[in-house]
Amino acid sequence: MENYIYKIFSYTRMKEKIIETSLQQFLQHGIRNITMQKLVLTLGISTKTMYKYFDDKEELLEECLKIHYKGTDKAIQKLLQGSPNAVVSLCRVYSKSLELDFGTNHLFYHDLNHYYPDLQDKVIKQYSTNAVKILIAIIEQGIAEGSFQPHLQPPVVLQALSVLYTSITRFDTYKKFALNPNDLIDHTINIYLKGICTDKGLQIVNQLTELSN
Repeated sequence: MENYIYKIFSYTRMKEKIIETSLQQFLQHGIRNITMQKLVLTLGISTKTMYKYFDDKEELLEECLKIHYKGTDKAIQKLLQGSPNAVVSLCRVYSKSLELDFGTNHLFYHDLNHYYPDLQDKVIKQYSTNAVKILIAIIEQGIAEGSFQPHLQPPVVLQALSVLYTSITRFDTYKKFALNPNDLIDHTINIYLKGICTDKGLQIVNQLTELSN
């Protein structure tokens, strides 16, 4: 019995090690640049051992994404702690998201958005229920505070923001304009965020802009 438990523990620990190391490699070098063989060499295990745990790279990537999005969800919740109002909360969420997509791990997110969109959607759907509730609650809070337009339907607002966001991160919709990420965001998401604001909300947005400059 003890031997069986030890085998289960060893199997689980090795699987966790493969996932943790692979996620680090994907984040650092991008997904397409990392092959199963490169991961085998990095981990110091045999190819046979790797395929004992995962049938292919996409199956491994899915497990990595589950860990990654769990961590991202926790980071955003922490980011919202102590937020003074809904405008600040919404801006913090999208600022963090854009920082991830265009920051130090840009290649990882580029590969994910362009080559594995279905897998990304599958994993996000599993872990997005709480995130969707949080975002809708923020929009509802903004309406109650008088910072967002009173006639707005929060689910529609969230869907519109999602469409704008994916048009920037996943598709080449604006590629011909050769805008840098900040200019592109100013022409899309930032305009929409200002559009849903009342005068009170706009004052907060302008204060945030001044502080960031």
